[in-house]
Parts: sequence; C-alpha cells; structure tokens
Amino acid sequence: MGPETQRDTDPALRPLADRMRPCSLEAFRGQEHILGAGKPLRQAIETDRLHSMVLWGPPGTGKTTLARLIAHYSGAHFLKLSAVLSGVRDIREAVKQANEVRAREGRRTILFIDEVHRFNKSQQDAFLPHVEDGTFVFFGATTENPSFELNNALLSRARVYLLKALSLESLQRILEQALQDTERGLGARRLRLAPASSKLLAEAADGDARRALNLLELAADLAADGEIGMGAVQEVISGGPRRFDKAGDMFYDQISALHKAVRGSAPDAALYWLGRMIDGGCDPLYLARRLVRMASEDIGNADPRALALALDAWDAQARLGSPEGELALAQTVVYLACAAKSNAVYLAWQQALEDARVSGSLDVPIRLRNAPTRLMRELGHGRAYRYAHDEPEAYAAGENYFPDGMAPRRYYRPVERGLEIRIREKLDHLAELDRKALAENERPV
Repeated sequence: MGPETQRDTDPALRPLADRMRPCSLEAFRGQEHILGAGKPLRQAIETDRLHSMVLWGPPGTGKTTLARLIAHYSGAHFLKLSAVLSGVRDIREAVKQANEVRAREGRRTILFIDEVHRFNKSQQDAFLPHVEDGTFVFFGATTENPSFELNNALLSRARVYLLKALSLESLQRILEQALQDTERGLGARRLRLAPASSKLLAEAADGDARRALNLLELAADLAADGEIGMGAVQEVISGGPRRFDKAGDMFYDQISALHKAVRGSAPDAALYWLGRMIDGGCDPLYLARRLVRMASEDIGNADPRALALALDAWDAQARLGSPEGELALAQTVVYLACAAKSNAVYLAWQQALEDARVSGSLDVPIRLRNAPTRLMRELGHGRAYRYAHDEPEAYAAGENYFPDGMAPRRYYRPVERGLEIRIREKLDHLAELDRKALAENERPV
C-alpha cells in the first residue's frame, strides 16, 4: 500500500467522524496543554518551525487530524503511511514523492506514519537517513509508549507530544457541533439530543472523539420525530464491541463476580466470568493483573505456586497477545479456583500497616541496628544482637524484634489448609521455644 496523499472517497459517503475533523487550530478540542496560547507546539506551528515529532495518545484524541492541520498551516506536502500495511518499499516510494515535490514545487514533505510503534527496527532504520538529510519531516502517531517502541536514534530526532483523552465536556461540545453543522455534520436533519443523552454518549466514548461521533451517527439513524432519545442512545452503546464502560458499574460487578468465584473455589463460574469480560472487550492485561492480586489475597502461602503461575500468565499474555495468551489466563483462573485458600497474609498485612500508621516513628532497638563504622560500634549499635544461625535450631528463642516499648504482635495466623498447615506447625514450635526461654529467664538465680 503506497503513501496516501488525498482522500478520493465521496464526501457524502465518508463517516461523520471523518467529515467533522477540525479545519483549524481554534476548532481543535481537548489538547490545550500543547496547543494553548504560548505553548511550544502552538508557537512552532504559528511561526512555521517544523520539526519531527511523535504524537502519543489514546485512540480518537486527534493525532492524525493534528498532523494534517500542521501540514496545512505550513503549506507542506502531506504523505501518510500506515505502519500496519506499509513496508520498506512504501517508504522508498514516499522518499521518491518527497524528492519530486521538492524539485517541482520547492515544498517540504511531512511523512506521517500512523501506528508507528508497529514498524520494526529495519523499517525505522529505512527512513531514518531521510529524516536526517531533510528529505521529509517525520510525524509519528502511536498509542504506545514511544520510549519502549521506537529506536533511540529515531526518538532522539523527534519531540514527543502527549495527547490526552478528551474530557466529557469536550466530547459533548464535539457532539453538539456535529448536530449543528449543516455542511459537514447532521445540521440539515435538525436533530435534537437531550443533555442526558449527550452525556451518556460522551461517557460511552471514553475520551475518544471518533467513537463519540460514530455512536452519534448510529443513534441519529434511530431517531424518531427528530429526537435522538435515550432508547436510541442505549441501543447503540450496548451494541458495540465493548459492552461495558471501564468506569461503569457493570464492569466492576463482573470483575467482582470473577474474584468471588475464584475465592469460592468455583472454577466453572470463574471461567464464565473471565469469558464474559474478554468477550466484552476488557483488556486481558488488566485481568492478568487482577489474577496476580487474587493469588496473593485469597491463596497466599496455602499454595505459593499460585502467584508464580499468575505472573507467568501475565507474561504469556503480554508476549503472545490475544487470543493466544488468553488460554494462559484461563489456565490460571482454573488453578486459582481449585487451589487451597488462605487470606492470612492479607489480614496480617492490613494489621501491620495499621500498627505502622498508629505507632509513629519508633526507634529501631540499638541491638538491631547496623554497625558498619567504629563510631556506631562505640555507640553500642548491634551490641547484644543474637545471631540466629549460632543458636539451637538456628532460632534465637525469646528474642523480640519489635521496637522497645511496643508489645510483640501476632499478625500472621496460618490456616489449616495447604502449605500453611506446615507453616503453622513450624510457628507453633517456635512459639513454644519462646515460652520456654522466657520462663527460664524469669527463674530466680
């Protein structure tokens, strides 16, 4: 697929989101932190100081539109490549076009590469020399952290601008503009959209202007008597690939059900809720992180293998992606659900944190302090410390490792399940040694 220089699609057939692309910086919404008055990028555009850049941000935040606007303001020739569909041959063709435009018209060329993080090292190396010699100005768009995805050589020659997800207010203004615009938008249809419906569309778009306009276009086709009602809005937002908003109640209800099924040792139900969330569009890596949490919170030392398996599943999903990595998540969910359960570490940790918060900055006992210098040794640091390996059973019976003046606490209480059965036996034995040592010390001489 060669470089794109212009759209040849009939404007009437173009999606609403494409028709409503801002035609000026003043109409560009939601990125005031880089395009506001006096900001470096705004100044660079207004003074025609073009430089290579990477536009990094979530989908629908205006990366492509901004690149086109900069080309328009600068009078530069605009070429677009998709990193997904293009290869080295397309880069060579872009170089040829850029040289021809410079020779024929004396104009610079902006080479815009969408999803630039998809370019491999050889592809990035292929156009780097042409950035260095000024054949074209490089613009890249990415949803991924460029510091992880781009060559250092390329990254060092481009400035990174972070675009943020659009606010609800910005999205609602975009929707209203589309409803009012008679040339590019839906203004000729004189549709009405109640504030509550507009807010619901904006929330469902999740910071993505393109998605907001796509949803509006679908809802407009369902309008009755010129009114885009709440029913039409709910129908279009429920029919998308994401059947729950990442901040909505349904999302958290489903992850709650998954967690409780694992905790309740119900592997089949856990698999069902995992499938529901994957099918609904939930990020598998989010689910992987939650499985790690479950392994520590609900299984803990009853089966320490659970945490290792959850981390392995996270790694598998990150390496393989979907759908291949999802099987590792399913394997882990089944294992976690079937594993012995213990929340003893979770409860112990909460109690320890609370004591740390309440007790304040109690001093470390002198005998437990490190003594790397002569002065510290002279001050008594480490004196009277009992080296456990020199004691019977490698245990300093009767020793207290809490701050002086703080009564010893017992946070960790292993359960009678899984490996914690053995841990409990060990701790009970050590507690008996402590009792004997303390009783011996209390005997009169």
